[in-house]
Amino acid sequence: MPLALKNNTDKWTYADYLTWPDDERWEIIDGVAYPWNGIQAMSPSPARSHQAISRELLVIFATYLKGKPCQVYSASFDVRLSEQQTSSDNYVDTVVQPDILVVCDKSKLDERGCNGAPDLVIEIASPATGKKDLTTKFDLYQRHGVKEYWIVHPDEQTVMVFKIAEDGLYGRPDRYAGDNKVSVELLGDLIVDLADVFAE
Repeated sequence: MPLALKNNTDKWTYADYLTWPDDERWEIIDGVAYPWNGIQAMSPSPARSHQAISRELLVIFATYLKGKPCQVYSASFDVRLSEQQTSSDNYVDTVVQPDILVVCDKSKLDERGCNGAPDLVIEIASPATGKKDLTTKFDLYQRHGVKEYWIVHPDEQTVMVFKIAEDGLYGRPDRYAGDNKVSVELLGDLIVDLADVFAE
């Protein structure tokens, strides 16, 4: 799959995505294909700091959610989104792989991932993905009703938390840094201590 694919005028679907090589990681947003890490489809794994933050967040959420209805997953885990009422692979024009996601409606889960909007999404930004996380994915998650969207910036050790308002739009983000604690009211009484998340 050539890198120029993302500039192709064709609209790609999840059906196309399923035919692409397993050793390449792509996302499709509104029919446009993007390399998963923002650089190229075949590339080194994310930086160690990215991996450490992802691991800590996954452990925190998984520990808290054990025995509860909501479930947490980490990349690579396909989230399929579509404006169409049908869930046919030929009509699903968006598939993304958030770094961390929480799904509370088990009917959205199947063996291929999540079909519909997760309740909470966390993206760990990098120099290559930061702009897409704050623009393209922000618009995508807002449009599909993801209730809470976190953007984590490893270098600055900051987190922006966007919450969906009654009008269906994200309000001004709550900003956290360093050793702040994030209360995740969406999931009950979960509190995420960023000192643990950014310990490395």
